[in-house]
Formats: sequence, C-alpha cells, structure tokens
Amino acid sequence: MPQKDYVKTARPKPKAKPRASNARRGNARPTQGANRPWLLIIITALLLGSFGWFLWYLKQQPANPQQPPAEVSKSKPVVDDLPVKPVAEPYQYIKELENKEVQVEVDTTEREPQGPFQMQCGSFRQAEQAEAMRAQIAFAGFASAVRRTEGTNGIWYRVVLGPYDSKRQATADRNRLQQQNINGCRIWNWT
Repeated sequence: MPQKDYVKTARPKPKAKPRASNARRGNARPTQGANRPWLLIIITALLLGSFGWFLWYLKQQPANPQQPPAEVSKSKPVVDDLPVKPVAEPYQYIKELENKEVQVEVDTTEREPQGPFQMQCGSFRQAEQAEAMRAQIAFAGFASAVRRTEGTNGIWYRVVLGPYDSKRQATADRNRLQQQNINGCRIWNWT
C-alpha cells in the first residue's frame, strides 16, 4: 500500500496569480530571441568559416618549420654518426644464467605448536554488559562465553571466544566480527 503524505495534504494550496499578457500590460514588444534568428545563423556561419580557414592555414604550413632545409654538397660524402656494431656480445651473464642451478636450503625441523589461542572481545564490571556483548557475538554467528575473574582491582566479566588451534583461525574470526561492527577483540596465547 503506498504511503500517503498527510503533511502535504493538510496545507492549503497557494492560489495561482493570473498572468497578464504583454499586450494587456501595454508592453507590445516581442521577446528579443524570437525576432532575431538571423543573428544566430550569422554567428554560426562565421565560426564555421573561421574554423575552415584555420584548417586550410595549417595544411599550407611546412611540415617542420624549425629546421632549415639542409644543403647537400656534392664534394662531401654523407658520414654515418652511428658507432661500430660490436662483433661479440660483451655480457656473459646471459649464457651463465641459462645453465645455472639455484640451491635452496630446506629447513626440515618441525616447529613446535604455539599452543591454543583465545580471543577476548570485552571485559566488563557488570555481568549484564558482558551478556549483552555475548548476545551481539551470538547474532554474528559465533559461540562465546562469559568468564568471571577476580583480580587485585575487583571482579571482571570477560567475553571470550575459543580455544583456537592456530592464530590464523582466530584472526579470521576477528575479521568477520569486525565486519559485523564488533571491534576491540584481542587474541591471546592461552597457556
């Protein structure tokens, strides 16, 4: 159903003022643009003519006016100013690179896993605020938990996700949370 604009309909419409024609007001002169189409035709013809003359003028000009034509004397032979082409290639690295093998050292030692990671998205003094953040994260499609911790400066309620096997997985989830406008999540090593 289309919406109706009740504000616009409640306003009274302004009355249209009757327009007096030019003849009734005593101003019998017609508008200036209506009786002078010949002026526009003359200006257009002048512009086209001047453009045509400009093109003709450019065609009549010599190709390279800066350099005077060189006079060829019959007594002097024309000398080529180019250097002599070398017989052999001076660079040897092209041939060396064709037959070169590159040795790469492979590190076969296995890395120790850095341990599980967890992501903390908030730390609050009140449990209600932590539950609200947990609900936001649940609407984004992730499971989180609220953990109560006691420290030297009181009780905190932390909203955490995880554990993750790798930091790459945690970073991918943090990026998806940032797309849902949930910012401020930090990744910690959970050991």
